[in-house]
Amino acid sequence: MTIEVVTLGCRLNAAESQIVRARAEEAGLDNAVIVNTCAVTGEAVRQSRQAIRKLRREHPGAKLIVTGCAAQIEPERFGAMPEVDLVLGNQEKLSPDSYRPDFTAGATRVLVNDIAAARETAPQFIAGAGGNARAVLQVQNGCDHRCTFCIIPYGRGPSRSAGMGTIVEEARRLCAAGYREIVLSGVDLTDYGAGLPGGTGLGTLIQRLLRHVPQLPRLRLSSVDPAEVDELVLQLLGDEERLMPHFHLSVQSGDDLILKRMKRRHAREQVIEFCEKARRRRPDVAFGADLIAGFPTETEEMFERTLRLIDQAELTYLHVFPFSPRTGTPAAKMPQLSGAVIRERARRLREKGAIMLARRLNRLVGARQELLVEEPHSARTRCFAPARLAEPAEPGALLQAQIEATDGRILQARVLKSAQPMAPQAVA
Repeated sequence: MTIEVVTLGCRLNAAESQIVRARAEEAGLDNAVIVNTCAVTGEAVRQSRQAIRKLRREHPGAKLIVTGCAAQIEPERFGAMPEVDLVLGNQEKLSPDSYRPDFTAGATRVLVNDIAAARETAPQFIAGAGGNARAVLQVQNGCDHRCTFCIIPYGRGPSRSAGMGTIVEEARRLCAAGYREIVLSGVDLTDYGAGLPGGTGLGTLIQRLLRHVPQLPRLRLSSVDPAEVDELVLQLLGDEERLMPHFHLSVQSGDDLILKRMKRRHAREQVIEFCEKARRRRPDVAFGADLIAGFPTETEEMFERTLRLIDQAELTYLHVFPFSPRTGTPAAKMPQLSGAVIRERARRLREKGAIMLARRLNRLVGARQELLVEEPHSARTRCFAPARLAEPAEPGALLQAQIEATDGRILQARVLKSAQPMAPQAVA
């Protein structure tokens, strides 16, 4: 073993783990395990600690370094674990100096600075990118909002954005490295432009990328806030085929009172309105959503409104989070629901999500779709539906395929031999 990086949590963490590995290799670190932790819930922190203990048993002679949001928020707690050799903050983990063998040999056990003082989002890619089909490009970090259930602003710091010129250059390098799709990512992606001059927003960034990186076939967005998406994004959705018809929305609840108690900035009608506007621009657009089951004070009637919202907005790809109180957040002090109720509501949301996914996949049967191959037998449509290929294909290839069947969870696709490009057929 040389360096093993273990990722817990979000897509942004996964992207940063690539950077962590590259920086550690650049510094010459050897025989080390780096754990990139998550702090989104109390359960996530528990799982991070559990993973650390397991990794120490599996690698007794390795240097074990802990970083990520849980390490940033609770550095002393992780520093006190006998399994841990070094704790790095979210800024420190991106510096090669943090991994130099001469540094780690004599370093202070905990190296975590004040993330609230962070003011820059440095472009990070593409060292160690490899040959994957899809690249995640971090363009924003941090969050200025204070949702009552969320501790992440204390792990990521204030909202800050990378400059557009640098992002364009990064995207060009990713295309040159063979990537066919780039996913723009951030802690609060729709707040892109914070701190930049000239009123720059996410729509302007998308427009600039599509204009100045014509060799990029597919541009996708990660999670967006329905209260913040600017009109230019929706306009580009209708005008630019290379902007993928897929939004993952930070919804959390379908009840307005619960949304207020969460300190979210949208109401349920805004979610429905956003989805309707997007469909008018692009009929084949698909929507995913983050949803919290069993938020404090949520009644059965409130929960039913969330279930109805899934139908009304036609949300397909659901990420369901059973509420887990996070120490240090206002929601942890609110009247809590029983674990049994939370688990039952999470189960019902997941069942609803499975029904919605099957419904959408069934509508794709018989259509021709452009697929991006992720693994020899696995691919994704433009609207992010998963597909299994009847015959293996080269990862990274963009192919036209006929959708022949579905089991309600994944599409069955046959690659078309014709070399002539065909536009994907819209979903009715």
